[in-house]
Amino acid sequence: MASVFEPTLSTSRPPPPSQSLADTLPSINFGFEELRDRMAKFTAKFDAFIEQGRKRVLEERNQFRMNVAELKEDQRMKKKDIEIIQLKTNTYQQTMAKEAAETREMQSAIAALSQQRDKQAAMRDALKEQIAATQKDIEARLAAQKAHAAQMEAQARFNVPELDFWVTNLCMRIEGAGAEDRLKFVYTHVDEKNWDREAWFELSTGSREYDVRHCRPKLEREKVERVLERVNETRELAVLLKGMRELFVEAMKS
Repeated sequence: MASVFEPTLSTSRPPPPSQSLADTLPSINFGFEELRDRMAKFTAKFDAFIEQGRKRVLEERNQFRMNVAELKEDQRMKKKDIEIIQLKTNTYQQTMAKEAAETREMQSAIAALSQQRDKQAAMRDALKEQIAATQKDIEARLAAQKAHAAQMEAQARFNVPELDFWVTNLCMRIEGAGAEDRLKFVYTHVDEKNWDREAWFELSTGSREYDVRHCRPKLEREKVERVLERVNETRELAVLLKGMRELFVEAMKS
């Protein structure tokens, strides 16, 4: 390789006077037409790519919007379904609570009715026993009254003349007292100041023991009890008639 640059002949020679400097330059082919054609094709492809990308983006965006709208609609429907299910659940829970309360009320009512039934059954059994005992007592009393009535009737057959004697001598009369087992004995001539003034007592004959229920004027109960005690011991009516007259005469004097 030469170390010193030497000018060539073409550069060392001056151009002929009839040619310009530009004509003397070498012709260079840069390929602008081919480059322009390639650029046009590239531009067309790039525009087509951009258009396809834009369409694809628009389609994807529209599809995304449709998907979002469907999702929103699904969400709305799901929310509505959840609200309906929640409403049904609340209604079901309320119904269950109401039925549970009604069940408890029915169970309480059944328990109360069962208790009342048992109580009434016990009361019925007690009443049956009481009725049976009362019936036996009534039958016993009826039998005793019949026996006492028979005894009194038998005794009355012997006491009629004696009774007439005491009615006449004791100035008294016998009346009904408004009940089958009671007799009223009315005395006169017991008050020295007024012979017409009456004194009376009611005799109960419903049981084996004689008893004086009422009397006018009022007498001391202890004295009446002593007279009744002697009468029930002796079973003699004359003792009662004489004793009660003596008590009335004593009461009139006081």
